[in-house]
Amino acid sequence: MTDIISTLIDEIGPGHMASTAYDTAWAARLGDVDWELSSRALAWLSEHQLPDGSWGAPAPMYYHDRVLCTLAAMVALSYQGRRGHDKVQIENGKQALQRILGGATQGLQADPNGATVGFEMIAPTLAAEAEKLGIIKNQGNRILGRLSKQRAKKLAYLENNMINRYVTIAFSAEMAGTDGKHMLDIPNLQESNGSVGVSPSATAYFATYIKKGDAASLNYLRSVIKPDGGMPNVAPFDVFEIAWTLWNLSFIPGMRKNEKLKPHLDFLSNTWQAKRGVGFAAGYSVKDSDDTGLVYDTLLRFGIEKDLASVLLYEEKDHFRCFDLEVNPSISANIHVLGALGQAGLNTKNSSVSKVINFLRKAKGSNSYWIDKWHSSPYYATAHAIIACAGLANDLVEDSVQWILNSQNRDGSWGTYLSTAEETAYAMQALWIWNEKVARIPKLPLKNGARWLREHMDRSYPPLWIGKCLYSPNLVIRSAVISALALAS
Repeated sequence: MTDIISTLIDEIGPGHMASTAYDTAWAARLGDVDWELSSRALAWLSEHQLPDGSWGAPAPMYYHDRVLCTLAAMVALSYQGRRGHDKVQIENGKQALQRILGGATQGLQADPNGATVGFEMIAPTLAAEAEKLGIIKNQGNRILGRLSKQRAKKLAYLENNMINRYVTIAFSAEMAGTDGKHMLDIPNLQESNGSVGVSPSATAYFATYIKKGDAASLNYLRSVIKPDGGMPNVAPFDVFEIAWTLWNLSFIPGMRKNEKLKPHLDFLSNTWQAKRGVGFAAGYSVKDSDDTGLVYDTLLRFGIEKDLASVLLYEEKDHFRCFDLEVNPSISANIHVLGALGQAGLNTKNSSVSKVINFLRKAKGSNSYWIDKWHSSPYYATAHAIIACAGLANDLVEDSVQWILNSQNRDGSWGTYLSTAEETAYAMQALWIWNEKVARIPKLPLKNGARWLREHMDRSYPPLWIGKCLYSPNLVIRSAVISALALAS
């Protein structure tokens, strides 16, 4: 296990993520400005059409992901596809899209975590393009459905404000399409690395339609393209990868003295901005409470203290916002804020601590678990809640611990849609922390979980994280798996 941990630490970097159909589809449109990027992206789309003709995560089936990825791929192939094979795929895609849209209203509502990032802004733009190309007919309103109010709210904001690099909507700048350029503050849209919102899809849109052939944008895209020709959902995400990985490793006894972690701790410490905190990437202009809370928690676990004011900056009347202009609060962001406050030594007598606990209690309702907008599995938010609450607010998560124990599969694994190493790791981490801090956990669930996890730790991880589409931050997940196995041993 020592060698495995050492190798993991050596691999920590700007962010490990597999290609996604959505972002690759936008790169495929670059044919007129960068033939090589476009042709590689087109080849990726050709190779990764799913058996039913759609594009997106093979599993789990998440309607928002499938609708957006399939629309994006179909539009890209219609614009840039030249081969006979592309025409066959387009036809198969049309049929798949019709089947998806046939159940879209019910299916989109069935996604327990709600819409993917920016869906209410991006989907209508893609649907309008698809209708012009004859791919679909009059489906825009059906796809948007219950998200029309959220779209109206954001459009109202944009009547008096423009999209620049300081607002999160820049991450989804492609929503402006070809007729919404007036919404973009073009001189102040790009980050220092040439990207728009550190998003390959938004940047490809920018280089195709806004500043055609922009050198900085294309250099960024060339730097983040994957060896298989696809694009990740976000790049880089160095703060996120380093912080979540170190947080997972911090539970392992003796790990806090590991000298190999020092460069990564220094990176997080140096990235921190007083009274602002951090974002998910060092070069990203937008800061948020999710990364700020977890980075504060992580650094303090290793003896490095930052200003708590940066965490408290995001406090609202009855919860902590993740970022400015947020439509609906994030469960996991509030959990990570609670973890930071608890790590700082605050208890339930503190008004901010009690505020988050009350918010989480209300959000939980009659369930024994939480679901969050950033992750499709309830095990992620629930396990992190148990870890944050253990010894601080035990009553909030006692039933959640029992839920984890009761929901273990007979083979020792855990999983919402299918058994996964990621969810099994989260469950085991939570049970181990509860066992150490609060009350004894039976040994058998951890023993069986460890046995299953050892057999599956090296298999590919299904994309369970929610961005503009489903994605998988591979090193973050692997760090959770390694952490769980180390604890179980």
